[in-house]
Amino acid sequence: MQRIYFDNAATTQVDPQVVEAMKPYFKEVFGNPSSLHTFGREARKAIDKGREKVARFLNCQEKEVVFTSCASESNNLALKGLIEAFWQSKMRSDLVEPHIIVSPVEHHCVLDSAKHLEKQGVGVTWLKVDKYGLVDPKEVEKSIKENTVLVSVMYVNNEVGTIEPIEEIGKTIKNVNELRATRHEPRVYFHTDAVQAIQYLDCDVDKLGLDLLSLSAHKFHGPKGVGALYVRSGTKIVRQIDGGGQEFGFRAGTENVPYIVGLGKAIELASGSLQVAGSKVEKLRDRLIEGVLRIPDVVLTGHPKKRAPHIASFIVRGVEGEAMLLLLDEKGIAVSTGSACTSGTLEPSHVLLAMGFSPEEAHGSLRVSLSRESTKEEVDYFLKVFPEIVSHLRKMSPQI
Repeated sequence: MQRIYFDNAATTQVDPQVVEAMKPYFKEVFGNPSSLHTFGREARKAIDKGREKVARFLNCQEKEVVFTSCASESNNLALKGLIEAFWQSKMRSDLVEPHIIVSPVEHHCVLDSAKHLEKQGVGVTWLKVDKYGLVDPKEVEKSIKENTVLVSVMYVNNEVGTIEPIEEIGKTIKNVNELRATRHEPRVYFHTDAVQAIQYLDCDVDKLGLDLLSLSAHKFHGPKGVGALYVRSGTKIVRQIDGGGQEFGFRAGTENVPYIVGLGKAIELASGSLQVAGSKVEKLRDRLIEGVLRIPDVVLTGHPKKRAPHIASFIVRGVEGEAMLLLLDEKGIAVSTGSACTSGTLEPSHVLLAMGFSPEEAHGSLRVSLSRESTKEEVDYFLKVFPEIVSHLRKMSPQI
């Protein structure tokens, strides 16, 4: 039985070139990068090179790239670190409580960080999204208050693939900040979780108007366990891990040298194949969507056009998502129902609920996510077995 991996929004296979780039840093170049001797300086040089590659991709300064363990850590550091820095900027008793704006379709690490801050007294405005999961930049503008410190909207939704209007939101916030500057008022910072965007979309932080951007290597054919946070120069954030001055003081702890090398190589490869890979994957995705929508009572979720090339997501009415996943797995095909981070729970997808789907509909969700390694033959095999699985499950369902 052939094995097909269509769950690339959860994680991707590490590119062989990335593996080769990492190998020397497990044994030959093993020094602590904070050490001053030759072994340490060799490791430091490798980190510097990895940082340079990330900075080149994001069009930022190298000192603005902070390495972390993953995007979840980056997102926590961005939200909590920024608010703590704001609190420390004055005496707490003299300060109006800060306010943040967050979209309701974020990854749980952003949602939970915002909820944590809300419990600490931070005001939180939860934006609305339309039926496609899109945030309206005008609603962002309307939601900004005098005490607004941060806006956080993800670049690409990890469940349905919708691309948010980040550049437009960035321009809106820039206009607000220009007005605030004339009044000598504190600025509004703009953060995006760009995890699903890195290998397919333009992530130029200046073009997008970003102050903070989170990414994770394992979403673009790098290793698990390493990520990064872009922090625009001059942005004050309080580190969440104490114990050393690593990463420009933003994150204590000895850097994971081989994995940082892997992240650098992976983002270098992504940069070199951005348009070609995106075009190839988009054609396969469209072929898959066209085939799946021939099945009765199946709805495409997410925006029909403004969506990342690699994600196709559906509501299959009358069928449980978990049942589809398990039967596809028996046929050798790996997919996801909703987000891999939440698929172990019985709760319906918060993303689909925010988009207006009922809990019953949300339980029938299926996400198929491709990669540059995916093939037409794999898509065609999926389209051959999936309708049979849906038909089989509907015959067993009391709802049909």
